[in-house]
Amino acid sequence: MRLQINKSAIHIIQGDITQQNTDAIVNAANSSLMGGGGVDGAIHRTGGPSILAECKEIVKKQGRLPTGEAVITTAGNMASKYVIHTVGPVYKDGKSNEPQLLANAYRNSLTVAAEKKLETLSFPAISTGIYGYPVDDATEIAFRTVIDFLREHTQIILVRFVLFDDRTFSSYQQALTRLRAQIYGEE
Repeated sequence: MRLQINKSAIHIIQGDITQQNTDAIVNAANSSLMGGGGVDGAIHRTGGPSILAECKEIVKKQGRLPTGEAVITTAGNMASKYVIHTVGPVYKDGKSNEPQLLANAYRNSLTVAAEKKLETLSFPAISTGIYGYPVDDATEIAFRTVIDFLREHTQIILVRFVLFDDRTFSSYQQALTRLRAQIYGEE
């Protein structure tokens, strides 16, 4: 399922982000950048030790990555060229700046990709796993942020959301159907 924004496309699929061949994949990282569970662990395991080595150098130079910020490394053994690491917020109550921090994670990842002159990018559903962000709320923030970015920046031609489980894919599918209806007048 796709949504066209200017010359850019937003696409959703259910699958494994480590298997994507976009210019970059986004890692829902923790602030230490040392790997962990979920998407973060899968990316570090699949990409191999070069990703961890680069992450250690980044942390050595600038310290832990703050929530909402993003940095880039190579992708090691994966088909993508790069991994953009971003830290999403841990969900508390929705009133502790979580929406803004989640939007920043998406926006800063897109900014890093544009600065690197990348054209294609794959995102997971940031913060919706162990960080506990409600999937439906996170989906709305993800789409709104990406659409706003693509309306102003034409460098990126494809943003793919790669969703691991049925529940998350269904939430993204429903939100994309609503957006298509709003934008294109489809039912």
